Amino acid sequence: MHKPPIKSALKARIGLYSIGLEAYWSQFPDLRERLAGYGKFLESRMSAHCDVYHFGIVDNEAKGREAGEWFNHHQVDLIFCHSATYCTSSAILPIHQICSKPVIVLNLQPAARIDYERTTTGEWLAHCSACPVPEISNAFNRAGIPFRVVNGLLGLTETPAASLANEQTAERAEAIRAWKEIEEWIEAAAAVRTLRQSRFGFLGNTYSGMLDMYSDFTMLQAQLGIHIEILEMCDLDRLLRTVTNQEIEEKLKETKNMFAIGGDASSDPIAQMPTEEQLYWSCKVAAAQEKLVREYRLDALAYYYHGAPGGEYEMLQSGFILGHSLLTARGVPCAGEGDLKTAAAMKICDTLGKGGSFSEIVVVDYEDQTIVLGHDGPFHAAISDDKPILRGMGLYHGKQGAGISVEAKVRSGPVTTLNVTQTGDGRLKLIISEGESTKGPIMRIGNTQTPVRFRSDPDAYMESWFNEAPTHHCALSAGHNARLFQKVGELLNCRHVTL
Repeated sequence: MHKPPIKSALKARIGLYSIGLEAYWSQFPDLRERLAGYGKFLESRMSAHCDVYHFGIVDNEAKGREAGEWFNHHQVDLIFCHSATYCTSSAILPIHQICSKPVIVLNLQPAARIDYERTTTGEWLAHCSACPVPEISNAFNRAGIPFRVVNGLLGLTETPAASLANEQTAERAEAIRAWKEIEEWIEAAAAVRTLRQSRFGFLGNTYSGMLDMYSDFTMLQAQLGIHIEILEMCDLDRLLRTVTNQEIEEKLKETKNMFAIGGDASSDPIAQMPTEEQLYWSCKVAAAQEKLVREYRLDALAYYYHGAPGGEYEMLQSGFILGHSLLTARGVPCAGEGDLKTAAAMKICDTLGKGGSFSEIVVVDYEDQTIVLGHDGPFHAAISDDKPILRGMGLYHGKQGAGISVEAKVRSGPVTTLNVTQTGDGRLKLIISEGESTKGPIMRIGNTQTPVRFRSDPDAYMESWFNEAPTHHCALSAGHNARLFQKVGELLNCRHVTL
């Protein structure tokens, strides 16, 4: 079995309140209790995915101000406004003027159809969730408060005793669709909370001349909330000197559990079976890399070192790929060539449980209409098509040194690329693409490679991708995740585009 994660995603802190009109409570005595029950149902169902801070019912302006302060006190990431019945927008607006966290309005009707023959005014008011939403939307828009609305059915499994209609709607498509949307917002909020509390290591430097990857550390912290810890090779070298033989043996067991040891590649003379010396050295470096992550409390890492030929640090960096693949599999994504933006993309994917493997365009297969995406490592083993293979590389193309590399493919089926790039005005942008990983052939050269068929032909896809001015690396994730990534972009207040 794989070792437990070094880093796990944080739970989202979700604010929830329901709305109503104070004047209704004396007119319809059971209405408030009934609406409060709907709110408790929402709280119960959401609690399976996050920490819920349920304020209760807001029915006047004073309650709204109290709720805004309460949500600030509990440091929520996202607020759900449950439109339970009509409420004046003057009661709702103060909440979001005081607490500036993103807001999602839940227009969730309890029943698919009311009983027209028997419905009373009080019964109708328990079902008129859509009534105040236009007014709320207008008030938010004029106040400059971004918002989204989830429409559909509440999804109860039982009909309340007070209801005259059938409220068992959990199996209806309108409820399933609404709850999928709600759960995606909660997942996205958890990813953003995790990202904003993450410590990213920057080890070494950025590959010389790769202008697309150069970014301002302050800009990255300002827009993503991440802390960037600048590390030196001597920090890793210091920890390398403390590695014991027992720790090396443990890393060797972990390696053999996660990877297959490849033989000599039939096609490429520089991709051969790893030697015992290469395995031993890579496992020793991997043990030091884990010590580095623990000492500096790292949640992700971008790395690259261009040292003098034959120097001690060239030897040290030659063992990087194995250890960084092991860390990536345990919740600490590692991006090569000093690419911090792609490390952030990988962290988003990993936090959402979708993997996120370091990739770039390898080659186009016009016969299969696929684009092969990959790199010389690291790789996210959790989304591998099969057991990843380790190969001993006679050289690292375009880099100093030689050592172990990972040959692997993301499993066949739906995939999504996430590219974090920087525009000319200094803003980050997410570029998202859904496609299908195919069973097409790959090269046996010690690199990760995944043939991906996108929704348009390769040339049309590449034209649209390149027109968005991407960073040339991206994170390759398992599943169709565009809706999730879009929500992350919105919660980060970050421009996003889906190709």
